Amino acid sequence: MHRNDRRKLVTALLIGCALVGFSGGAEAADLRAKAPVVVPATSWTGFYVGAHAGYGWRNPTVAFTANDPAAFAISCGGNFGSTCVPPGSFRGDGVLGGFQAGYNWQFNQSGLIGAEADFAWTSMRGQSTSTFLMQPLLFPPGTSTFRASEEVKWFGTVRGRLGWLPTSQLLIYGTAGFAYGRVNEDVVLNGQPGSNLGLGGFIHNCGNPQEAPRCYAGSSSRIATGWAAGAGLEYALGSNVSIRAEYLYVNLGDVTTNAAVSPLLVGPNQTASSFTASHREDFHVARVGVNYRFGGPAVARY
Repeated sequence: MHRNDRRKLVTALLIGCALVGFSGGAEAADLRAKAPVVVPATSWTGFYVGAHAGYGWRNPTVAFTANDPAAFAISCGGNFGSTCVPPGSFRGDGVLGGFQAGYNWQFNQSGLIGAEADFAWTSMRGQSTSTFLMQPLLFPPGTSTFRASEEVKWFGTVRGRLGWLPTSQLLIYGTAGFAYGRVNEDVVLNGQPGSNLGLGGFIHNCGNPQEAPRCYAGSSSRIATGWAAGAGLEYALGSNVSIRAEYLYVNLGDVTTNAAVSPLLVGPNQTASSFTASHREDFHVARVGVNYRFGGPAVARY
């Protein structure tokens, strides 16, 4: 082969190899550009514990009901102008603080379910006063007051959570479940001394100087149960720590307390007259908290 022909052949081969290499490099770059990119995200899955503090408030209305003829006669009986005991409303509020623990399962990039239990001590308390005309025996009616004071010592909940993650760090959730709490109540009727009345097997007595003017009195302390529901926001500061703000409505059902008299003279077929104070025990809670999730850093891929 002629020398010039050999040079032309070598030049052609070099140009071909360069074109093939360029084409392969372009295809590889194109494949890299089209490959799915996995973006690291904070995983919310795992057990967590935390603490919270906040404020609780409620506006209950206490109703008073006569339980027997003697109690009815001195109030709603209307004799000598006596009147029924009107309902008493009051605002009960206070601060609260406690702890929570739970588990989250993040089932996809934007969905989460979980369960949580919490417990809090509170200073929520309040008092209502109802004024009415009470008719003592053989005396004109006089002004009397029924006072009901109440406090929620502590409460707890066990709830499920369903959450949405608009970003990997922000959780928006709804929650609902079981609730319980310690509720204490004291009821006192400050009546007119010097009155005694026996009707239908019941005796009303405010004539004992050692008892007047606390004509009727009673107290109760119980663990009430019910339900709770609410919503909240939680923000992950890192792989393990998050902060949150939450609202809860807690309903512990109806609470009743009997206020009875201690009779000075009780016959064999007589019992002490009494009133019942009743109201619905529900309240609102606004609180903030911090959680620590166990398990260390994690990357979620979906």
